[in-house]
Amino acid sequence: MPLWTTLSQHITDATGASFQARRQRSVGGGCINGAYIVEDGLQCYFVKTNTFDKAAMFAAEAAALQTILDSHTLRAPHPICHGVADGHAYLVLEFIEMGSHSAHSAALLGEQLAAMHHVTTTRFGWDIDNTIGATPQINTWRDNWIHFYGEQRLRFQLELAARNGYPMLAKGEKLIDHLPDFFTSYQPHAALLHGDLWGGNWGAGPQDNPVIFDPALYYGDRETDLAMTELFGGFPATFHAAYAAAFPLDKGYAIRKDLYNLYHILNHLNLFGSRYSDQSARLIDQLLAELRG
Repeated sequence: MPLWTTLSQHITDATGASFQARRQRSVGGGCINGAYIVEDGLQCYFVKTNTFDKAAMFAAEAAALQTILDSHTLRAPHPICHGVADGHAYLVLEFIEMGSHSAHSAALLGEQLAAMHHVTTTRFGWDIDNTIGATPQINTWRDNWIHFYGEQRLRFQLELAARNGYPMLAKGEKLIDHLPDFFTSYQPHAALLHGDLWGGNWGAGPQDNPVIFDPALYYGDRETDLAMTELFGGFPATFHAAYAAAFPLDKGYAIRKDLYNLYHILNHLNLFGSRYSDQSARLIDQLLAELRG
């Protein structure tokens, strides 16, 4: 059965309202998935597609979006349904008309992200392994944050980089061995995280209210989300001020943000290649020098 026919039936079953995809419009917004706005004249949905083997990735994303919505802190698209049809995996989401963000929506994002970070649990990880971009992200629950971050974030990326021909594992392992030195006076809590909070994964919806999407969700140190907001830009000063006012950061964040962004730089190295090699190596050297200093 063709993709759009199956998808239409699945939407009908999930919502209880008859839907027949009459128009599909391809839209941009990512380098991993196909993206479409699908309409029947009355209803409108946002649809992601990929090869059939990415069905688990979409199932994890749907669960992550629902977890964010269940926290009653930040707006995210409601997941409608997901599945496989005609050789494609698909994820159907609520369509939210997005506009340019403003100082106001950025400040609201800061306040609401702080509220989301107050949603905590007793262990680090999540029930579901997911992806960071197209890279697997292992979320096995751990009691110890340093062990979780060292093994399931840094070592995973470093070993993948070694397999991809970038030999920085030895220096990276030295850094992993000394991770406790970054936490001598700071005890992270297991906070609900977006996990991939760069500027392209949020926008302003109706009434200038912030919306977040494309999560790589898990429970971890809230500083990891804040660090990524500084990595590539896209977050106005009003965002940072509002977050700090709602949930002040520990003074050691100024150093740990580089430690946390190393994960994303290594992931970009593994996804996009050698242009991130020098940056990854320099960041490891910088963090090791910080320890010696």
